[in-house]
Amino acid sequence: MDDFKAVNDTHGHAAGDAVITATAHRLTRWTGAHGITARLGGDEFATALTSLTPTTGLAALREALHRPVAHHGRWIDTSASLGICHLTDLPAPTLTDALAAADADMYADKGHGRRNNHH
Repeated sequence: MDDFKAVNDTHGHAAGDAVITATAHRLTRWTGAHGITARLGGDEFATALTSLTPTTGLAALREALHRPVAHHGRWIDTSASLGICHLTDLPAPTLTDALAAADADMYADKGHGRRNNHH
């Protein structure tokens, strides 16, 4: 998630928790029965899919993660940078290597500006 610390600082930790929960639900809905979503810690999540084909696509995921979250009558803006790794792009398909490659791609996404349409 982008600028998550600002959510906690501006709206409080309960609002931050609401954003984390909404993000987890959005990722889980997008993944469906075709993979698994996990919170890695803090404001970072990972999703592993058996195939991207049955999902609604990356544009839909980006849109879902950029929708504001309602909390106590207020709307809290959210955004996220995405990192993607296809196992076929790795010399050996290990979880550690996949997470490292997705993390590097996510930082490249952040480098193109937050709330962007990269990918």
